[in-house]
Amino acid sequence: MATLLVAAAAAAGGVVAGKKLAEKGGAKNSGEDADDPPVAFNTDAYNNHDCAKEAKALSYLAMEYPSVHPHDVNTPDNWIKRHPSLIRLTGKHPFNVEAPPAELYDHGFISPVNLHVVRNHGAVPQLDWATHTISFGGNVPAPFEIGMDELASMDAITFPCLVVCAGNRRKEQNMIKKSIGFNWGPVGIGNTYWTGVPLRVLLNRAGITKPGPGARFVCLAGPEGELPKTYDGQDGGPGSYGTSIDMETALDPTCDVIVAYEQNGKRLHPDHGFPCRVLIPGYIGGRMIKFLSKVIVTDAESKNFYHFNDNRVLPVGVDAERATEEGWWFKEEYIINNLNINGAIIHPQHEETLPNSQKTITIKGYAYSGGGRKVIRAEVSFDQGDSWRLANITVREKPRWAAGSSGDKAKHWCWCHWEYEADAAEVRGANEICFRAFDQSQNCMPERPTWNVMGMLNNPWFRVRVHPSADGKGVTFEHPTIAGPTPGGWMQKMAAEKGGELLWGWGGEGGPAAPPRADLRSPGTPPKDQNGGAPVSAAQVSQ
Repeated sequence: MATLLVAAAAAAGGVVAGKKLAEKGGAKNSGEDADDPPVAFNTDAYNNHDCAKEAKALSYLAMEYPSVHPHDVNTPDNWIKRHPSLIRLTGKHPFNVEAPPAELYDHGFISPVNLHVVRNHGAVPQLDWATHTISFGGNVPAPFEIGMDELASMDAITFPCLVVCAGNRRKEQNMIKKSIGFNWGPVGIGNTYWTGVPLRVLLNRAGITKPGPGARFVCLAGPEGELPKTYDGQDGGPGSYGTSIDMETALDPTCDVIVAYEQNGKRLHPDHGFPCRVLIPGYIGGRMIKFLSKVIVTDAESKNFYHFNDNRVLPVGVDAERATEEGWWFKEEYIINNLNINGAIIHPQHEETLPNSQKTITIKGYAYSGGGRKVIRAEVSFDQGDSWRLANITVREKPRWAAGSSGDKAKHWCWCHWEYEADAAEVRGANEICFRAFDQSQNCMPERPTWNVMGMLNNPWFRVRVHPSADGKGVTFEHPTIAGPTPGGWMQKMAAEKGGELLWGWGGEGGPAAPPRADLRSPGTPPKDQNGGAPVSAAQVSQ
C-alpha cells in the first residue's frame, strides 16, 4: 500500500511539473523565468522550526533525581543528585557514566536528562547563575562580558540534538589492545532538546562578522583551575578545559552552534554544564565545552592542553609511547571534530533468551552520523554479511534546515531508531546478528574494527552472537562487551583466551566474525575459522 501511495504521489508530481513546463513554453536556458521569484536559501535560524513548545512539554524529562547517591557522599561532587541506574565507568569519581542500553533507548527519541551521557574530567565546579559571566575577547574589536540573565533574555533557539562521547563503544577497542581511555559501552550518548543563543550572534556583538586575518578560530574554555593538567600560557588560562573550532563553523547559521543554558526545557543540570555550555551539533562531545567562561578569537587553534592531548584518531601502528616521542599529538590532520557513522543493536539485550515457541522477534537499535548527515539505511544480516535486510527507521527528527531536501543543507542533528521484525526460526539458526548503517554520503560502518591509541570513533558492524540456551529450549544472545568494569561479552571472552588482548592489526590472528555453532554443524564437519573462512585443520580443532 505504501508503495502505491508513493507511486501515486510521484505521478501527481509529474503532472504538476509537466503543466508548469507547458505553461512556461519556450523558457530560455540562460536565466530564470521573469515571472518567478528568485530562489534563495534562508539562513535566518529564527525562521526555522523552533522546538521550544515541544521542549517545555517534555520538561518532566529534565527532573532532577531526588537524592545524592551514596557513592558521591565522600567526593567533591557530594552536592549533585544523580540517577542510580547510571553505569560508572571510572569508579566513584570523577563521574563518567552511561545509561543501561535498554533503559535509555526505551524512553524513546528524547532522552531523560538523568540518563544522558556524562563525561567529567574532574570535580564539577559550583557555579552561580547570578554571578557567572562569559567573556568575549582576543582579536575582537569590541570585547565584552555577559551574564546569565542577559544571555537568557536574548532571542534563543531550541532544537533536539544528540551528544556523543568520541569514546562511544571504546571497550571493544580495549579488547583488541588497551587504549589510553576507559571502557565506554555503546550508550555514551543522549538525545535531548537544547535551548540557547547562537554563538554567531554573540561574536557579531564582539565585532566579528566573518573570518579573516587574526580571526580564524574561536577558542572556548571553562573556568580556570577546574583541572590539574595544563600548559603554561594556554588559551583559557591555567587549569581550564579548552578547545577551538574554526570561525567558519562558528559563524555559519546552518551549523547551529549555540551557547546553551536549558536542556529539555529546564536549566542545565550541573553534570551537563550549568549554567551554560557550548553545543556544536554533529561534533564529538569533547568540543562542547561545559561551564563556558571564555570565548577567545585567535589566528590559530587553541593551545589548551586538552585540545592537543584529547580527541584524536591516530594511525593503527601509533601507540602512546610513539605518539609522545614523535609528536603525533600535535599533528593537526588527526584531530577529530565531526562524528562518524555509527550505531548499535539494543534489542535483543545481552543474555536475553529467545524461546523455541516464539514465532517472530523485533530487533531494535539506533544509528547516527556527524556533520548533519542523514542516516538513510539501517541493515541487519543473519548470515554474517552475505546478505542484508533493510530495517525500518521508525523515529527521526524534522531537519532544522532545508526540510524535505535530499541535499547537504538539510541538517540532521539527532539519532534515529530502527526496527526489523524477523522470523524467530531464522534468528535461532544464525551464528550472529550483524548490524550496519549508511548515511547520505554513503559512509558505512566497516566490517572490522581499526584500533587507535585513544579508542575513539569505534564503529564496526555491531555483532550480537547467538548461542543455544542452557536448557535447550531456545537461544541466548551475547553482546560484544558490557560497559565499564563489568565482565562479559563475546569480545572479552575472546580476549581472555588470547591472554588479555586480541591484537587485531598488531599481529593478532582471527577476527570478529562468529564461528559456526557446534549445535548447527553436520556431524564430522570441522568448524570455520574466526573470520568465517575455510575450515581449520584437525590440529587447530584439537588446539
